Amino acid sequence: MDQNLTERFWEIDLLRGIAIIMMIVFHLLYDLDHFGAYNLTGHSGFLFYFARATATIFLLVVGISLTLSFSRATNRQKTKTKLYRKYLKRGSTIFAWGLVITVLTWVFLREGFVVWGILHLIGISIILAYPLLKFRYWNLLLGLSFMVLGLFLKNVSVGFPWLLWLGLTPNSFYTIDYFPLLPWFGVVLLGVVIGNALYPDYTRNFKLRDLSQFTGIRLFTFLGRHSLLIYLIHQPVLITVLYLLGFVEIGILAFS
Repeated sequence: MDQNLTERFWEIDLLRGIAIIMMIVFHLLYDLDHFGAYNLTGHSGFLFYFARATATIFLLVVGISLTLSFSRATNRQKTKTKLYRKYLKRGSTIFAWGLVITVLTWVFLREGFVVWGILHLIGISIILAYPLLKFRYWNLLLGLSFMVLGLFLKNVSVGFPWLLWLGLTPNSFYTIDYFPLLPWFGVVLLGVVIGNALYPDYTRNFKLRDLSQFTGIRLFTFLGRHSLLIYLIHQPVLITVLYLLGFVEIGILAFS
């Protein structure tokens, strides 16, 4: 099934929208626990795996979207220099938003502030993945290798914080959002493999009934198309709603 280069694949936006809803649900439960309204934990059990599933969907979609973007740009005969600048700019922008999250969480939380969260990871992954997008199934080997290595590093502690971005953490390290390159860049590369397999040359190579006009689907795809904006604003909105409902006291809201 051919796809116009100006059109979007609605099922990709749908997946991203589902991940957005999952993220909002997780952060709502996390906030209820953090502010003491309910005794929940995101460090083990269902919520832990729910958070990991949410992040996995996000990062797989990042990889798939990179292959679509690459195919579209290649079909439009963009030069390698223009392509590199495109991914460098896009990755740097998302990474910069990650730095904004770092500053804000440091100001309001201090303990557990985000040093290397999912936006940092996505920004760097976009830049690092660019030279690998043309490789198809080699990325399967690379992705699995990064994931296995990351699982190994998870049990290794060091006496310095300078390799947090890679996956090496110091003793007693704590942060509310941590997605190092190992193993999570491996998940992005698996998304690249899936994208190259299912959407070669910006073409869907499998049959799929068009459900994009159904109301529920349109809502999810809308959320998927605006995922970055929703990610940036959803926590202030959630905390404000919880405050208005009486779950958050003014002193807690100010993180005093």
